[in-house]
Amino acid sequence: MIENLRVQKYGGSSLDSIEKIKSIAKQISSDYHKGDRFLLVVSAMGKTTDNLMQMAHQMSQNPNQRELDMLLTAGERISMALMGLALNELNIPCISFTGSQAGIMTCGTHGDASILEVKPIRVSEALQQNRVVIIAGFQGVDPKTKDVTTLGRGGSDTTAIAMASHFQCAKCEFKKDTEGVFDKDPNTHGDAIHRPEVSWDEIIELTEQGAPFLHVKAARMAKELNMPLEISHAHKPQGLKTLVQ
Repeated sequence: MIENLRVQKYGGSSLDSIEKIKSIAKQISSDYHKGDRFLLVVSAMGKTTDNLMQMAHQMSQNPNQRELDMLLTAGERISMALMGLALNELNIPCISFTGSQAGIMTCGTHGDASILEVKPIRVSEALQQNRVVIIAGFQGVDPKTKDVTTLGRGGSDTTAIAMASHFQCAKCEFKKDTEGVFDKDPNTHGDAIHRPEVSWDEIIELTEQGAPFLHVKAARMAKELNMPLEISHAHKPQGLKTLVQ
């Protein structure tokens, strides 16, 4: 267990510009100087994954799944490296890791692999050195073949929950472009009511119905691991939050 460790997952829409990444880095810098320690799990910027998928299908009507995974993991690697550069610019000690470097061990199913085990040896060492760790979500490695794998849509969510559970965090923070959970979309309904707390079963039901709070596989994983989740706005640190437990 790392004292004051916060595991935060940042979605693609929260990272879809250099300005947004710099803004997040500044907030992390501020909290780091207050004593918090961070493990960040990042998604690919904006529509990067969709764009990479389109390019793959321009090359082949039926892309080889191994090579497709190699391609798609590039999106999260870009995000992690840019976040590392932003934090370095603020003189915050940090290091970025791919899923395989972070010890995310998966089955060999390309495109929709499941996490079998987490062995974050290098992550633990870096955290012990008080470095901010940035992990590329959505990806891992098959320990048998050493091939890179992807965890399917929303795979960064499961990466974050697996890490929060391993390091025995009190909660896993999900940073998005909305202030927690509402009874309806607040972007289109002015009378939407914020819900400060929901249950795991409720969030599972909502995600099954298509609500974009997190991936349904991750919601089920959080319940199974008894891991509370906090959903809040990535760029409004004092905004509303929803606790899922």
